[in-house]
Amino acid sequence: MSKVSRRDLLKNIALSVTAGGLSLEAAQHVHGVATEEKVSTGAYKPKGLNAHEYGTLQKLADFIVPSDERSPGAVAAGAPEFIDLLASQNPQLLAIYTGGIAWLDFTMRRRYSSDFVSAKPEQQTAVLDLIAYRKNESAELGPGIRFFEWARRMVVDAYYTSPIGIKDVGYMGNTAVSKFEVPQEAVDYALKRSPV
Repeated sequence: MSKVSRRDLLKNIALSVTAGGLSLEAAQHVHGVATEEKVSTGAYKPKGLNAHEYGTLQKLADFIVPSDERSPGAVAAGAPEFIDLLASQNPQLLAIYTGGIAWLDFTMRRRYSSDFVSAKPEQQTAVLDLIAYRKNESAELGPGIRFFEWARRMVVDAYYTSPIGIKDVGYMGNTAVSKFEVPQEAVDYALKRSPV
């Protein structure tokens, strides 16, 4: 039986992202690799994206899943590291992010004479409000909309497969419980939407 290298494992995980089939275990492995690097070197160094692109990804992740009174956000959960690590092993995924971030910076410079990271928060949200919805599809916004769909999906996946995200949803794993109770708000919601 041949031993699989960490690099090969990460590459296979990265390929499964573009195929749409990343398991919780695979995602947690990627988080573990990024965390190991942060612990051993004191900080995560981007592998696929350059420093500017990585900073832009961090800003996007913070907009997509910000920290709140309940829990830290996507940046604290390691979403940028998760995405960069996978993109470093998958040229197709890396092209989505480098091209998408280039589109975002180009659009920001055209509208506000500044790249995305350096723009004012209201300028950043104005552009994100345009590309966050498919209803705004146009020749001009189409590439940005498709990029933001990828970024939003992967940031959310990275967040909710991280220890912070798992704790946020209260996931306990496959454990036995003596009594299962459906939260009353879930029952009320279902009854309110029921056609009966």
